[in-house]
Amino acid sequence: MKQTWRWFGPDDPVTLDHVRQAGAVGIVSALHHMNRGQAWTDDEMQKRKVLIEKAGLSWNVVESIAVPEAIKTRSGDFRQKIDNHKESLRVVARAGVKICCYNFMAITDWTRTDLDWPLANGGTALRFDMIDFCAYDVLVLKRRNAEADHPPERIAAAKQRLASWPQSRAAQIERNLIDWVPAREAVYDRKSFLRQLDEYRDISLEGLREHLFLFVREIAETAEEVGIRLAIHPDDPPFPLFGLPRVNSTAEDTEKLFAAVPSPANGITLCTGSYGANPKNDLVAMARRFGPRVHFAHLRNTTREPDGSFY
Repeated sequence: MKQTWRWFGPDDPVTLDHVRQAGAVGIVSALHHMNRGQAWTDDEMQKRKVLIEKAGLSWNVVESIAVPEAIKTRSGDFRQKIDNHKESLRVVARAGVKICCYNFMAITDWTRTDLDWPLANGGTALRFDMIDFCAYDVLVLKRRNAEADHPPERIAAAKQRLASWPQSRAAQIERNLIDWVPAREAVYDRKSFLRQLDEYRDISLEGLREHLFLFVREIAETAEEVGIRLAIHPDDPPFPLFGLPRVNSTAEDTEKLFAAVPSPANGITLCTGSYGANPKNDLVAMARRFGPRVHFAHLRNTTREPDGSFY
């Protein structure tokens, strides 16, 4: 196992020198400026690889080649975007990177209410606060039928929480939830986010799962051809948000994916932060159960709270 570091490219405030000082020997990165569903190019891949290797590190994992919403909904130009994704895998393989982490989360990608939550020891953490999320979902975004996804006691607590927020808090949470994440295909304002949610109105849990299986069957075939191991990242958080279905949150979800696509190239990212936010997941048992198909791991300390919040 190699210790690697997620690096978002030349604009990342964490420099490659810092990464090396922290003890990592490899880099996890992606061409985030090419995450709109287009095919990556050999030239851009090599530019990033040269930067990493000049710093005395190796590029070990691509995280991520974006999976556009058109692929998840199988609408519009999804066929062209699947072809572009497969071409990007070929480009990655030619550059010598052999592991690709990706996800199939509808719209939001990984989601937190706080990106710099202060800890008692003076450090900071990523945090998902269930009450803050409810306040935004029900009372700020005012998503259609949002109240049905939250118990009454949570909505009551959210009303009190919203009343206590300083003026800037709602804007900060909105940015964190729908208008951030460097690896996301697109960013949204409130109106465009609600429009995008409508694209999923008629897609059920099993419908989205079938779209995942269809996609992975195609890219796994390409991955086998070029010698790449795919490592799907779990839903983060591993429960539904904004009324959207989640198809990769539990060990059972993983079993279904492996049964549908038995290719040895089809593996997982064992993210202890994401899986660990769901108390149903036994992380040690999952590591033992899926060991040969764990191609990449995210090792994080995760603390859960009774209301579903975690950090």
